[in-house]
Amino acid sequence: MRDKFKKNQLIRNLYFLLKTVDAFFKFQPFFLIKQFSWFFNQLKSLKKLGENPQFKNVEYYPCLFDNLSYTPLEPTYFFQDSWAAKHIFDLKPNHHYDIGSSAKTIGILSQFVPITMVDIRPIELELPNLFFQKGSILELPFEDNSIETLSSLCVVEHIGLGRYGDPLDPFGSEKAIKELGRVLKTDGVILFSVPIDNENKIYFNAHRAFTRDYILELFSGFEILDEKYHYGTKMYDKYDSSKGFGTGLYMLKKLDN
Repeated sequence: MRDKFKKNQLIRNLYFLLKTVDAFFKFQPFFLIKQFSWFFNQLKSLKKLGENPQFKNVEYYPCLFDNLSYTPLEPTYFFQDSWAAKHIFDLKPNHHYDIGSSAKTIGILSQFVPITMVDIRPIELELPNLFFQKGSILELPFEDNSIETLSSLCVVEHIGLGRYGDPLDPFGSEKAIKELGRVLKTDGVILFSVPIDNENKIYFNAHRAFTRDYILELFSGFEILDEKYHYGTKMYDKYDSSKGFGTGLYMLKKLDN
């Protein structure tokens, strides 16, 4: 059944459409009652243990879904952000530039390396060493060959699909990669990640996925310094089309063309 699901595009499309609809109508009253029962039993048990005189005031703020036997993690961001952080620490640039990656990750990294982050959506929080510049990955506010180190993690695959309010464009990803290459210096380094698959594919309107060959074609004129691949809950050193959907992580150096 699982193999049939993977091979039949119509079944997959119907499944994800219904899954999205389910998120709007999902209501589990018995599960909710069970969780609230657990909440009030916990509160009752805490009170039986005695009062801490420093904390006499108790207000309700139910957290009903965190009592898990494991730490929930999103593997893609866990792996890719750790990978990128290691390389940025090793590179030690005087000033790093990021285009559209996770603001949380870039905020942490900016406490070790000054970073300017470019995004179409402004960041409303401020941190020392973190500088924000509003801009589009399709028209970066930098001169040609001006940036020493650059990152764009899980960004390019979204461009042109309208998910984040950007204009629809069948060649959005290709244009974005060309623009990243334009602003990077010769011998400059980019840390880059996108979804990968056994063929080039659009998962509308979430993202595109790329084959390794096509990524390297789009980055012609670059040398691979490091590449890693995330499938499921593990990282691998090599692209494996038989594993299907995953994430490709690339450290690339711009050559003198």
